Amino acid sequence: MKRRAPVVRRSPSVTSQLGLSERIFSTAADRGLANNIDRGIAEIETSLIGELVYANEIANATTRYLFNAGGKRVRPMLALLTSHLGEGGIPDVITAASAIELTHLASLYHDDVMDDSDKRRGVPSAQSVWGNSVAILTGDLLFARASQLMARLGERAIRLQAATFERLVLGQFRETVGVRPGEDPVEHYIGVLADKTGSLIAAAAQAGVVFSNAPAEYEQPVVTFGEKIGVAFQLIDDVLDLSPQPEATGKVPGTDLRAGVATLPLLRLRERASTNGADTDLLARLERDVMASNGVATEAADSAITALREHPVTSETLAEAHSWARDAVAALSPLPTGPVKKALTRFAETIVERSS
Repeated sequence: MKRRAPVVRRSPSVTSQLGLSERIFSTAADRGLANNIDRGIAEIETSLIGELVYANEIANATTRYLFNAGGKRVRPMLALLTSHLGEGGIPDVITAASAIELTHLASLYHDDVMDDSDKRRGVPSAQSVWGNSVAILTGDLLFARASQLMARLGERAIRLQAATFERLVLGQFRETVGVRPGEDPVEHYIGVLADKTGSLIAAAAQAGVVFSNAPAEYEQPVVTFGEKIGVAFQLIDDVLDLSPQPEATGKVPGTDLRAGVATLPLLRLRERASTNGADTDLLARLERDVMASNGVATEAADSAITALREHPVTSETLAEAHSWARDAVAALSPLPTGPVKKALTRFAETIVERSS
């Protein structure tokens, strides 16, 4: 298999790509914020390219592999956005945002090994190209480089990075071990989402406040916002996993379920199955034909996934995602009215609109 890195795909504007331009950045002040964020993203891209250099030729190729495959740079964007509650995208903010994006990138290499994923960002996953050992080592290198970047910013940054990394690992650990006896499966699942996704998004928003010297009272609101919007993001992914339009989602319908991941629609179906015969039958089909299929596509699996997509539990999952997004926006109430607050609100709306 060829190991040539794919062509880098870049959006003309991060803010427009995230749906923030047309409906939010309508005034001169708003457009100025959008331009500042896009300039900051360009600085972060340059910083990341400079950091992805190692003495080992293979490491140079593997660490740049998923970076070159693209990505929306959501976390750096949030750090830059919240930094405008303070002094804006100053060098310390650029450094912290770069470290957080490297941490996110590292986690993708490890996730693909644990999930045995075939693809990531539209290209073959690193572990399918180089094998598990190289993919794991690549993730480790990226985590190490992220820690070095944070170390330049002092003890506060080191503690933020360490605490976030610990939550990422614990979230994966909880997902791997599974639900303990007596533990509510839905609560367990939401906790995993908060640790694996919400924690890093929250750290990005927090870093923007801390390293731009913004008022300390803005820190907790953006952390809460990041945690909740991270959960909303993953719940929308649960809905999109069932989408019949793989060209739009980039995934075969039911990819997560076929990999044995119990997403929220399935967990909600299990709650209903004890009292409804039809739900019991659908659950049996999903567990037999989809989750135990080792990813093999069959008519029975496709039929069961379609039935779950059309079941009320999927619309309930969508409603829960909207609820988490509303709570995320409500957490922003202490922030001053202005472009930053509007943009964060629009970002939350954009997250849940992905399912429409």
